[in-house]
Amino acid sequence: RTRLAADRARALATFLIATPMAQIVSPKISYELLKIGGDADHPAILGMAGWQWVYVFWAIPAVALGFVVLLCLTDKPRQARWLSAEESEALEAELERERAETRQGQRMGLLDALKHPKVLVLALIYFCTVTGSYGIEFFMPSILKDWYDMDLNQVTWLIMIPPVVAMAGQLLAGASSDRFQERRWHAIVPILLGSAALGLMPFTQGRLVLTMACLMLAFAGFKSYMPAFWSFPNLFLTGTAAAGSIGLINSIGNLGGFLGPTVLGFVERETGSFVGGLYYLSGSMLVSASVIFFLGIGRKRRVRPGAKAALAPGGDRS
Repeated sequence: RTRLAADRARALATFLIATPMAQIVSPKISYELLKIGGDADHPAILGMAGWQWVYVFWAIPAVALGFVVLLCLTDKPRQARWLSAEESEALEAELERERAETRQGQRMGLLDALKHPKVLVLALIYFCTVTGSYGIEFFMPSILKDWYDMDLNQVTWLIMIPPVVAMAGQLLAGASSDRFQERRWHAIVPILLGSAALGLMPFTQGRLVLTMACLMLAFAGFKSYMPAFWSFPNLFLTGTAAAGSIGLINSIGNLGGFLGPTVLGFVERETGSFVGGLYYLSGSMLVSASVIFFLGIGRKRRVRPGAKAALAPGGDRS
């Protein structure tokens, strides 16, 4: 099947699970790397300490994959050597039909799209959700260590659990969004779930099972809204306008990745508690869900199912 308008959320979910997968794998590996140069049992390697090896170790696959993408990722289906002529033609035809259906995006240039009110609202929504998600993701180890007097080894095992739930939730949310051809509530409900989990988390202090339950629900919410959310721009934009707008939304939104951890850290430093900061993160997520609801973001006709054609994985973008 073509992974276009009708099944875009599922394709996005498959792509986006890379983040929780990395969050599952990286804590324990990074913990072991950080031991290098820390004592006589873990001497420095090539004169470099553990924190330096963390950068080297994780940079190598990122740089290598950059070259793979440069060589293998094409701009258009007809340029993909791993597609047959029939497959590429079917995809090109479906993309053209999608562009024709999105009339507003077809008329809009890149600069106009970047100034479009819906694009700016989506940037605000993403900013608020990233504020909440990054805040707890960065401080989850510190919270567990502070509340339960754990050592780093114990913490690194526990923080691998929420991303597992998040990965499952993201895949299920993407599949559900495509099955019911609905985007709006598939973004609102997970964001509200994340907000509620963060708001309830202060009441679980001293009860590890409940704290972990809140963290799992929060992570599931943070990740599960994304397939539907990243389908929003393509509801009213296409081509270069859509690509540029997605870049702008991502750039503005990721500023929340600075604000969330900064505020949570500041509140903890000033009050000696994470409670106020957790309420702030919860409120930020609530604002995001409210904007989607009250402004009707994603309220649109049902998208037409994609044309049938065999397609290798990863071919949803043009």
